[in-house]
Amino acid sequence: MQTNQATEQHRKPTALEQAGGTKGLAYSALPVMAFVVANSIKGLTAAIFVAGVVALAVTAHRLLRRESVQPAIGGLVGVVIAAGITWYTGSAKDYFLMGIWASLAGSVLFVLSVLVKWPLAGVIWNTATGKGTVWQADRNSRFYFNLATLTLAVVFGARFVVQRHLYEADEVGSLGVAKIAMGYPLLALGLLVLAWAARASDRRLRAVGLLPARND
Repeated sequence: MQTNQATEQHRKPTALEQAGGTKGLAYSALPVMAFVVANSIKGLTAAIFVAGVVALAVTAHRLLRRESVQPAIGGLVGVVIAAGITWYTGSAKDYFLMGIWASLAGSVLFVLSVLVKWPLAGVIWNTATGKGTVWQADRNSRFYFNLATLTLAVVFGARFVVQRHLYEADEVGSLGVAKIAMGYPLLALGLLVLAWAARASDRRLRAVGLLPARND
């Protein structure tokens, strides 16, 4: 019993834990969401101010709680880059430009990872949860993560198609709505498939002895 407690105390935090868990990932989106809403209502100057305040508030909150500030800093950097692009071009719709092309890049990357037989959903999940690459040795596990990876590719691809269309149509307000609606709500669908793939993979790996059986 003491050995197990000592092991738990000295266990290296996973990447997901270092990022602050799912709450930390949600925090990272708050400054961007604030920018989108404020930009749609009050314009660019107000959007930059509101997003900056939110980003600083999130960072201060995490510091006070002694949590990881990486997601908060990531959100702040995203706001700075997006705002910089907008100021440079002088067009409010260009705030969304980085996200649009990032969605395309993400979709292509997910598809390519399946083609090279290293589905990115499996790589990210098993690295973040500390399971390493043992899943790669099992064909069924790779199949599960292939499905999850392709689902995420569709999610990012849909974001690109819809938001690129609105960008070309110069629909700034609709772009703001689409960015929020196609953000975490749409990503949640892909993560549900990923959660299914992870559970199915774990059951399979335990069944074939590549992961230790649970001591429930």
